[in-house]
Amino acid sequence: SLLNRKAPEKKFSGAFCLCLTGFIDYLNRELFMNHEISIRKATSADVDKIVRLSNAGGPGGKPRKDLPDLLPDVYFQAFQRIQNDANQFLMVAESDSNIVGTFHVTYLTYLPAAGQEDCQVENVHVRDDWRGKGVGTLMMRWVIDEASKRGCRRVQLTTDKTRKDAHRFYERLGFVMSHEGAKYTL
Repeated sequence: SLLNRKAPEKKFSGAFCLCLTGFIDYLNRELFMNHEISIRKATSADVDKIVRLSNAGGPGGKPRKDLPDLLPDVYFQAFQRIQNDANQFLMVAESDSNIVGTFHVTYLTYLPAAGQEDCQVENVHVRDDWRGKGVGTLMMRWVIDEASKRGCRRVQLTTDKTRKDAHRFYERLGFVMSHEGAKYTL
């Protein structure tokens, strides 16, 4: 029977492997396309889901901290400060009324660049069961498009040094790991 026959061993060139990888990516995108994804500005009703999604995506896939069932008011106050700032936008990616991703955009004005802006994107998270389906790419392309429309000179971000998969993801989108960051915890 054809089903029981062993396929002959073949060695494939790197180009074929890249093509096969591209085809698999295409299939993933096609499967993803069965779900309409929209990007929208977050509302106060989204705060709990955004905080829990962001918290779940800590380094090593571990939650950053234990969150209470009912979030304290400080999260909603922080959300309100973000909403009141004309240079900050907390965004969500949504499918069938479910938040599947989130990111935070801040526009920074630089004096040495004659007042030109940079777009800083942070807190980029995609729900575990939606990773690898194009949501992160859709969110980052949205950021790049919006920054371009606004006349920004670049989009920049920081990412944890240990998150090698995230580094590869951003590099595939055209980001260059050009700077070394530093944090001083207060």
